[in-house]
Amino acid sequence: MPLHVLTASSDHSLIAEWAGGKAENLHALSTSGFHVPRWSVLGLDVFAEFRRGGGLDEPLARLLADARPARARQVAEEAARLIESAPLGARVTEAIALAYRQAGGGVVAVRSSGADEDGTRHSFAGQFDSFLNVRGLDEVTAHVRRCWASGFSERSLRYRARHRLPPGPGGIAVIVQRMVPAERSGVLFTADPTTGRTDRQVVSAVHGLGEGLVSGAVDADTVVLDAATGEPLTTVVGAKQERYDAGSGPGCQVSPVADEDRAAPALTAAELARLHETGRRVTAHYGTPQDIEWAIAEGTLWILQSRPVTSPKPASEPEGEPRIWDNSNIIESFSGVVSPLTFSFAADTYAKVYEAYARALGVRGERLREVREWTPHLLGYLHGRVYYNLFHWYRMVRLAPLYPLNRRVLEKSLGVAESIPDETADALHPFTPRSGLRGRLSHLARTVVFVRRFLTIRKSVETFHRDFYRAYAIFNNVDYDALPGDETYRRFRRLQRELIGKWGPMQTLDATILLSLGLLALLTRRWLPHAPEWFTWAAAAPGGAVESAEPVRALRELAARARADPAILHLLAHTPDSEAHQALQEAGHTRFLAAVDAYRADYGYRSPDELKLEVPDLHEDPAGLFTLLRDALPDTANGGTAGRGGEADAYLDEHLRGPRRLLYEQVRKKARAALADRERLRFCRTRAFGAAKRMLRALGRDLARVGAIDAWDDVFMLRLEEIGGAYEGMIVHTELRELVALRRTRLAADTALRAPSRFTTHGAPYWSGNLERAGWSGAPAARSGARELRGTPCCPGIAEGSALVTDRPHDIGGGILVTYRTDPGWAAALPQAAALVIERGSPLTHVAIVARELGIPTVVQVKDATTEIGTGARLRVDGAAGTVTVLADPPDDGLPAAQDGPRTETHL
Repeated sequence: MPLHVLTASSDHSLIAEWAGGKAENLHALSTSGFHVPRWSVLGLDVFAEFRRGGGLDEPLARLLADARPARARQVAEEAARLIESAPLGARVTEAIALAYRQAGGGVVAVRSSGADEDGTRHSFAGQFDSFLNVRGLDEVTAHVRRCWASGFSERSLRYRARHRLPPGPGGIAVIVQRMVPAERSGVLFTADPTTGRTDRQVVSAVHGLGEGLVSGAVDADTVVLDAATGEPLTTVVGAKQERYDAGSGPGCQVSPVADEDRAAPALTAAELARLHETGRRVTAHYGTPQDIEWAIAEGTLWILQSRPVTSPKPASEPEGEPRIWDNSNIIESFSGVVSPLTFSFAADTYAKVYEAYARALGVRGERLREVREWTPHLLGYLHGRVYYNLFHWYRMVRLAPLYPLNRRVLEKSLGVAESIPDETADALHPFTPRSGLRGRLSHLARTVVFVRRFLTIRKSVETFHRDFYRAYAIFNNVDYDALPGDETYRRFRRLQRELIGKWGPMQTLDATILLSLGLLALLTRRWLPHAPEWFTWAAAAPGGAVESAEPVRALRELAARARADPAILHLLAHTPDSEAHQALQEAGHTRFLAAVDAYRADYGYRSPDELKLEVPDLHEDPAGLFTLLRDALPDTANGGTAGRGGEADAYLDEHLRGPRRLLYEQVRKKARAALADRERLRFCRTRAFGAAKRMLRALGRDLARVGAIDAWDDVFMLRLEEIGGAYEGMIVHTELRELVALRRTRLAADTALRAPSRFTTHGAPYWSGNLERAGWSGAPAARSGARELRGTPCCPGIAEGSALVTDRPHDIGGGILVTYRTDPGWAAALPQAAALVIERGSPLTHVAIVARELGIPTVVQVKDATTEIGTGARLRVDGAAGTVTVLADPPDDGLPAAQDGPRTETHL
């Protein structure tokens, strides 16, 4: 196959594939009628051919494997030496000669055109080399080599490292373009490059070639134009002491500018008007503001190149590493304000689990050390709230194969409001990627390990499940208050190792879910293009005895026993929930009380806010169970206990048959099994956190006994490492009281804030106004009066009823439950709801899965649901269409809007 040497007349598809970003822009300008000097481009495959023929692939790959910033100069120098000394080969030599001929020969510019150059977020401006006034084929050939070498230059390597991009260039094409004997040259920005304002154009102009302007050697004229009219708003006449023109050899010759030309503007009013109009046309062509290099020669305005204006940061926005914080379905586990102990324990657990996951996939050595740099920071703690540090989750997903597919499913499963740009997503890696054969072999090895774990995940889950409960029985059957504090602490560390530290390989299950759901959604789009939005989630519903639904069934049985005994029914109806357990005992209802205690023994850790260490569970405080039981007594359970799997089956029977149906069912089976196994593992997680909760409460009582803290529940104001420091001799125990007092005051203030669900920070999050710009405030949300809200369909069905807007699952009474978020502990209350409307979360949250099993119409990700809907409003919920219609306002709609989830009650 011939190598690609392309011109303005080449097909756009070839240009897009082989010409690089800068040449693709030249092609767009040339074919749209702009005056562009004659050009041709050596395609990306020419450099690839040169690398192969010159034996450079492996040496360059080895260099890039260790292209850390400290070695950037050494790597660049060695790469340049290799590229300048390697043989070209006949095909490459002929391609360069052809490009020179097609550009018209004579004096030309030789410019790099990187595969990833001139992007909207990473322009690579100034990172690759361009050479002016090059004459003759030998000189062109030498400068083509230099352009290729610039892809590995020190500044290019540092640019990539700074923007967290892979170290090697995606490819380097080279433009050969006829030189214009410019009388005036410059740059036109069709938006203000310093503020981003699109109502301004900014022109910089010098005499001669633009090299003096680009290099900063010449003080140029600057004119700001009104973008709509072209009227000059401000004009600054620069000194323009020198001009750059073509010399007798490569490069430019410098000469002084006459005094009268220095004092006068370089451009006339007519030339400014032409630039303004050209800028408008170029911007309209690309649809985004442009950075345009231009030259005027013999009355013609030439466009030399154009690239997007790299989006500027607002003047008040700090510099530094960008981070996206998103609470998505993390609020299902950690809602509202959480204690420092809860956050630090959760962050430590996530770090240990996902580091172990990387090891389970065969990540070792330096790569594992890189993974350890971000696993401790998967979660963020901002004004007492827990957020996903989202970029790190993309890095985690990339540990498994099929990243482009899995990251899309990750976004769905997390319920994030928006996808990150493809360019940003592609730049996120769990560790520095290797190029060449070594990198491919490493990726292949990790893929093989993942596939083996993917195929044997059911067996792995069974083994883990068995071993977990064997260990859990030991940890759970201990009276930790009777042990010395240091012994409890030692057992807590052992729990971290034996129950939590071994969880890593099980994260292959989450990757299995992402992969199988992604494939299922792909097949659905391809073979069932008209399937309703809820269909994929219903088709993947686990079915059968999902472990998350077991508390629902057990509570129903308990409620049925209570309804069968009028004395018990009367007692529960007339006794406060906090006193019901004692009242049953005093009244002699021992058999029923034994059933209550059996429920607490089996499901006592499954309660609202079960993962928040500061919130008592049903073991510690049975009142919550009687609240749920009282709601279940009227037997208002939704009748759709068969779930929605049958509707999915019926749809498949009607629309998909034959071999496609067989393949679809195989993928579906894998997804359903994986989701069912995940629910089992999440129950294990609940119990592991429950055991840790008992231990940490015992440690709090021990610290209070020795006087390190004033009250046992002050322990929740401490971080995990501070508790460890007290027992390991790493912190002065008298410091703890001051920390507790400070944090109680801080969390009280944090509780009053209204928290955004997603925001971006740069650099240190609390500094430079990051959080203020993100919308953290104490102002309550205001209603807009919308009558129909839309979200993500989760479970089909239509229900009408009164809204109960709440942050706790109680007193539902057959109404429509409207809430900011849910957690697994809500599952037992769901049968009392006619429908569910959830502002945050995703179709894969535990409550959503249980709702599908129970056949309860459900819509998730309903923006502003708890703001726009008040308790008592009459609603119509369509779980298939994802709509929530307000049929009638609450009887007294003068009340303020419901506050959002992060402002709910907390137990501190």
